[in-house]
Amino acid sequence: MNLRALLALVSILGTAVAVAIPSSDQTNSSASSGHGTVVNHSKPYYLQTKYGLNASEEYKYFQEPGNDEIHAHYDSRFFKEPVPKEQRSQTLTHIVHSYFKFFKENDLETWIAHGTLLGWWWNGKIMPWDWDIDTQVSEATLLRLADNFNGTEVHYNTTNPDAQHSYLLDINPWARQRNRGTGANIIDARWIDMQTGLYIDITGLSQLNKEKPNEWGCKNYHNYLLNDIYPLRATFFEGVAANVPYRYEAVLRDEYHDNALTEIHYNHYTWNPEIEEWVFDEPVEEGEKDGKKDGEKTGDENGEKDEKEGDKDGEGSDKQYE
Repeated sequence: MNLRALLALVSILGTAVAVAIPSSDQTNSSASSGHGTVVNHSKPYYLQTKYGLNASEEYKYFQEPGNDEIHAHYDSRFFKEPVPKEQRSQTLTHIVHSYFKFFKENDLETWIAHGTLLGWWWNGKIMPWDWDIDTQVSEATLLRLADNFNGTEVHYNTTNPDAQHSYLLDINPWARQRNRGTGANIIDARWIDMQTGLYIDITGLSQLNKEKPNEWGCKNYHNYLLNDIYPLRATFFEGVAANVPYRYEAVLRDEYHDNALTEIHYNHYTWNPEIEEWVFDEPVEEGEKDGKKDGEKTGDENGEKDEKEGDKDGEGSDKQYE
């Protein structure tokens, strides 16, 4: 066989091989008819491409030293021991003051939410059984926090020059993921007291459905109408300028129902309208119990019964108003 004939044969074989390889359309058609469809890899997860977050490897970012009523309200990184009850109120008040002053100084929008909003409704203060503070921000503010303020340490001065107060603004890396995901990162950010580990939980509200632009929600299934939130109302909370939702009562009734605004016995506390404070119910001594049992029938038995039922209802749902 001469060289020209050999080259012609190679050319024919190459053409045959090329013809034998089907197009991608033919592959899909053939596979779907007998062996299912060819799976095409989806586009790279946008958070992984830009921020290195892998949706299949979501982990819980904020960690607490325990799950009980006390330890669940501390950030593990700064926790040493629980704050004594007599110091907790003042510690939380300092956290609130530093938070709202920082947001105001940096023209950042935020407002009170959840149990903290309920405490404001009663007397403008943190409820005495509450261990943390809840606030909300819009998605736009949340992303601004992530881009410009993440990791900020704030040193806050009080009237006591010997007291050192430092706070950390920490944005959850998963804050940019606006769906619930695994549910491990429903808290988008925290304002943390670096001395104790107590904190403010910050959650962002995002548009739920493009076809319903008036509906906003967080990752923990708390949904709101936009006109229930805006325009925000300026107020004071624990003595510092703050904001609350425009239709705050509608927001509270939707989350906690009507009795949250009327029930005066809760979690071993009773509301005293004269001093506008929640007062701890002191334990009744045995002798006092016997006296009531044996004798004093002139009291309002129905009222006494209602009070006990109110206490019972409150004890059964301690987490409802937190």
